[in-house]
Amino acid sequence: MSEQDIFEKIKAMIVDKFEVDSDTVKNETSFVDDLDADSIDLVEFVLELEEEFGQEIPDEDAEKITTVGQAVSYIKDHQK
Repeated sequence: MSEQDIFEKIKAMIVDKFEVDSDTVKNETSFVDDLDADSIDLVEFVLELEEEFGQEIPDEDAEKITTVGQAVSYIKDHQK
C-alpha cells in the first residue's frame, strides 16, 4: 500500500472520528493541538488503526505518534 493510500485511509478515519473537514487534515496535523484529542481519543484511534491496517502498535510506539504524518509513516514502515 502506498504512502498516499495510507494517508487517505487515515484521513477518512480522522474525518469520521473527530468530525472535522477533510481539507483540514494534513500530514502536520497534530492529534492533540489541531484535533483536540484527549488520551482516550488517542487510545481509541490507535485501536482503530490496528484494526484497519492489521498491525499491532505497541504502547511505547503509540505514544510517539502525535501527528497524522507520523501515523502514516508508522503504518508504512510496519506493513507486512
